[in-house]
Amino acid sequence: MSQICTGFEKIVEERIRQAQREGHFDNLPGAGKPLPKEDLSHIPEELRLAYRILKNADCLPPEIELKKEIRQIEALLAGITDVQLKYRQIKKLNFLIMKLNMLRNGQVRFEMPQQYESALIDRVTARSDSHDPA
Repeated sequence: MSQICTGFEKIVEERIRQAQREGHFDNLPGAGKPLPKEDLSHIPEELRLAYRILKNADCLPPEIELKKEIRQIEALLAGITDVQLKYRQIKKLNFLIMKLNMLRNGQVRFEMPQQYESALIDRVTARSDSHDPA
């Protein structure tokens, strides 16, 4: 049974053959070795193909994107010395954590902890106590 190629497929095939002739595929890392197998055991079998397609397209699920952004902000916070900038980043971090927790449909309080929550509560409580005329 012969395979019917579209015009686009013929162009692609010809460009691949031309690149091979010109040696563009010579000395590639991992040449001649099998591709590494991915551990997809944590993903249900019926979703593995979809996850692989999304990964190859460089598309991450929203939860993973949020976790990635949270980690980036946490790393950024370690190097910030400006108090106002740090405060803005903490607010953004707390918002992203809340968004992640809401995405999971769980109770926000018992999921990923809000950063500096107890310190903020202590500070606010201390201020309100100092202004209390009683």
